[in-house]
Amino acid sequence: MAFLAACLLAFAVFFNAQARLVPSNISRGSSLTPHSNSSWLSSSGVYAFGFYKQGNGYAVGIVLVGIPEKIVVWTANRDDPLVSDNATLLLTADGLSLKPTQGQPMVASTTQAVFSASMLDSGSQLYSAKSETNSSTGIFRLIMQKDGNLVQYPVATSDPYYATGTDGSGNNVTLNLDADGHLYLVNNTVTIFNITNGGITTDQSKSYLMRLDIDGIFRLYSYSLKQNGNWSVEWQSTLDKCNPLGVCGFNSYCVTMDLKAECKCLPGFEPTTLGDQTSGCGRNTVADVCNSVNESFTYIMQELPSTRWDNFAYMTLSLSDKEECNKACLEDCNCEAALFVGGSCRMQRLPLSYGRRRLDTSDSAFIKVGISKPPAADNFLKDKNKRKGLVAVLILGVLLTAFGTSLLVISVFAFWKPKVWGYKMMNQLNGDVEWNEDEVAPRPYAYEQLEKMTDNFKEEVGRGASATVYKGVMLCSHKLVAVKKLENVAAEGEKEFQTEMKVIGRTHHRSLVRLLGYCHDGPKKLLVYEYMRNGSLADILFTPKRKLYWEERMGIARNIARGLLYLHEDCDTQIIHCDIKPQNILMDEYMCPKIADFGLAKLLQQDQTRTTTGIRGTKGYVAPEWHRKMPITVKADVYSFGIVLLEIVCCRRNVDWSLPQEEAILDELVYHYFESGELSKLIRDEEINVRQFERVIKVALWCMQDEPSLRPSMKKVLLMLEGTVDIPIPPNPSSFLNSI
Repeated sequence: MAFLAACLLAFAVFFNAQARLVPSNISRGSSLTPHSNSSWLSSSGVYAFGFYKQGNGYAVGIVLVGIPEKIVVWTANRDDPLVSDNATLLLTADGLSLKPTQGQPMVASTTQAVFSASMLDSGSQLYSAKSETNSSTGIFRLIMQKDGNLVQYPVATSDPYYATGTDGSGNNVTLNLDADGHLYLVNNTVTIFNITNGGITTDQSKSYLMRLDIDGIFRLYSYSLKQNGNWSVEWQSTLDKCNPLGVCGFNSYCVTMDLKAECKCLPGFEPTTLGDQTSGCGRNTVADVCNSVNESFTYIMQELPSTRWDNFAYMTLSLSDKEECNKACLEDCNCEAALFVGGSCRMQRLPLSYGRRRLDTSDSAFIKVGISKPPAADNFLKDKNKRKGLVAVLILGVLLTAFGTSLLVISVFAFWKPKVWGYKMMNQLNGDVEWNEDEVAPRPYAYEQLEKMTDNFKEEVGRGASATVYKGVMLCSHKLVAVKKLENVAAEGEKEFQTEMKVIGRTHHRSLVRLLGYCHDGPKKLLVYEYMRNGSLADILFTPKRKLYWEERMGIARNIARGLLYLHEDCDTQIIHCDIKPQNILMDEYMCPKIADFGLAKLLQQDQTRTTTGIRGTKGYVAPEWHRKMPITVKADVYSFGIVLLEIVCCRRNVDWSLPQEEAILDELVYHYFESGELSKLIRDEEINVRQFERVIKVALWCMQDEPSLRPSMKKVLLMLEGTVDIPIPPNPSSFLNSI
């Protein structure tokens, strides 16, 4: 009876007596496949067992098919990976087997057909699904406890948020759903609790279903068997979408918006996983309050009024004033949050859990948030009152020392200056003043120097729409360089040009090409970069010079992501590259990628997060917001990275009109295969872990969302590529655009 018990744990569905007919027999050797749309029907035609579509694959389960709208009532091995369309389910003497073999046998065999399901008296549990499109185990459960109490909990916790209050009623209590829609608890034959309170009108033309939904609410549904029937909620355990504990994860709180539960992060926090509210939030800055050695940060308290949280205080103070509670937490380095509840100040460490906005309460939470500290005052001025007795002696000593030192410096400078100046001028004329690796900012070059370094721009190594790149050699060290000669560029002010070159030149990261110098001589504008021996990523991906294996390609993708993360979050001045594509990713002698060509980059001030500017970038890689004249953020680079990631994964260009029309545009083709569960068709001539392949495809599809706010940050992208966070199923990248 394992088959029946498994069915019970997922859903409980009851139809009226007319649906309970004699079962049809299924002979040994019968089989089912996804593509044949075959199934094993119950004799009433109400239930069907077989494959059903889920996400980008198939699951095996029981579906309610006696109505126009199919409803999944049970899924076999619901937490196992989905199967592809070449799977076969076979009934053998040993039971049901799934081929190709996927782990353990799917279900045990049974000699009896299943007519109905009911909650057993053995502490059975009902679990929610993970999402509307994913029937694996979710985060909520309904349990019939042995003490007779029917309780709802978050999974893996013992924190109830709904209970019938029937504990102490004995260990024979069962949950029952009659064919007329009455839901109640029975101890042997005695009704001890009427859950629906008898408020449902008996109607033989309706069928009923009880389900623990993905939002954690236990509901009773009815379906009219008449023409054009539909599912209606007859009863639910709560009307408050924020009532289920755990609907919002750690360090976030639930707010009801337009009858929906929306999760908001604490001040100074950001979502841990994009698209998954239950994953909670994490700090967006390092906050080791007690042991911090970062003198650039200080801490303030920010209030969240009218919120309630679970109380796990390590200390409670009797304080009648909010400000006193605020101050007490701020002065205690162990305190990360303080809950002010009815005259008590509850000092807490993070994480906070089960937060929700309650307009009927005056409770408040105070959160400790790190902010930039203003420059420290001069210590000498701070302590001047303590050193008044030494002032006269110090002044006299400093004056005498300064006078003697000044005489010495003036004498040396007067003697050596003419010789040093003459030596520098001679070197400049000979073109021998070169970049020193210890220099931080790029150095300026005269145009004549770059002419000599490139042998009058003799060897061209690359060309773009607005620039040509030449191979050059430093005259003394013979170090190879790449000299980029900008052409047809709109005139810029000298100050703005030099400022941008110096800011970009101060970027130091192993995944960025180093800018060594520049020339700005009127209309002549040139940039000097370190030379990359292996050309561009495009040369390697799109030509058969060298085949990159899967792990090599994934290493390249992660390093590109690290470079963009540095530009977006770790630079003193935030940089939007604006033209990420394989041609602008160069490969060094060790085949490590480095982002290049900052000619179109946009610099943001410290208080800026977005900018409005004319369209930049390359067709096929440009984010949709450029065309909609929307403000541009770093998410424009994220979109371009998503396209490049697909090209790295599939080793082909995003747009290739030499292919059949239905295959020409890579991002559209990939989502089609993703949706149909056929991603394996994209794998060419190498052994690739299919699950890793699907994971990276999902990262790319999130990056390419038309709506910028849906795209992850590069920090999240890198975490997903490294496999340290879960990746939710991405929607169709253009679904937002199609809805407006």
